[in-house]
Amino acid sequence: MKSKMNSMFSNTVGDGGNRNVEDLEIRPGGMLVQKREMNQGSTVSIPTIKVRVKYGSLYHEIHISSQASFGDLKKMLAEPTGLHHLDQKLIFKKKERDSKAYLDAARVKDGSKIELVEDIVSRERRCLEMLKNAKVEKASKSLSEISLEVDKIAGQVTALEATVSRGGKITVMDVESLTEMLMANLVKLDEIVVDGDLKLQRRVEVKRVQKHIESLDKLKLHCSMPGGSGGNSTKIPQQQRAHSSRQMSMPMQKHQVQLKKMESKGQKQGLQQQPLQHSESFVVTTQWETFE
Repeated sequence: MKSKMNSMFSNTVGDGGNRNVEDLEIRPGGMLVQKREMNQGSTVSIPTIKVRVKYGSLYHEIHISSQASFGDLKKMLAEPTGLHHLDQKLIFKKKERDSKAYLDAARVKDGSKIELVEDIVSRERRCLEMLKNAKVEKASKSLSEISLEVDKIAGQVTALEATVSRGGKITVMDVESLTEMLMANLVKLDEIVVDGDLKLQRRVEVKRVQKHIESLDKLKLHCSMPGGSGGNSTKIPQQQRAHSSRQMSMPMQKHQVQLKKMESKGQKQGLQQQPLQHSESFVVTTQWETFE
């Protein structure tokens, strides 16, 4: 097969027909040319051409390699025109050229004119993509910050649990403070709207926060129980009530003793006054009643 192709192109490639078909390549436009790869010892230079690019009412002269692509030309035009290379359309010979197409394959020569047009649809698509990426980046940053904060709170929760397991004492105020911090992070997680992997990450963080809140609820219940680890907050009032009750009982006992003494005195006085009251009921007189 190769011998047939060599015989077919022996009269067109020059050098007396000694060049093989392996030294040729077909460009996107269908042109059969010499391969771009040169031998290591080759000193053949690639020509540079000057093209005139019209953008609006201005012309820009660009010096570029003849074997460059239209995508390379777009990147060179980004700075003088202010257009992003993805927002450009290059029209040569009334036809839009693909960024991967080569200049020489499209028969762009020195002094050729090319028209540049802004691709509005591409620009809008790129702006939407940028906004989406910015939103995802912001959500990712927020999740990372919340995760670090939850890690710190989780360490404090673990410390409280270790204290209780050793028989130590904790306060209800510490438990409630950590619970409020976790609830605030839970609200932040609820405000984050994401999709894909970030949505899964948010769900994991929500479950982790809920788990720590449940642990704190157990600790709070343990503190509120009599004889719990929060004994200082419950035993001290009991001791105070017991002490105050003892203090109140002493005056009551004294008052009862006084009442008993007063009652006993009253009984004695009543016994002494009874004869007097009885004697006062009789009238002493010297007038005697006579009977006929």
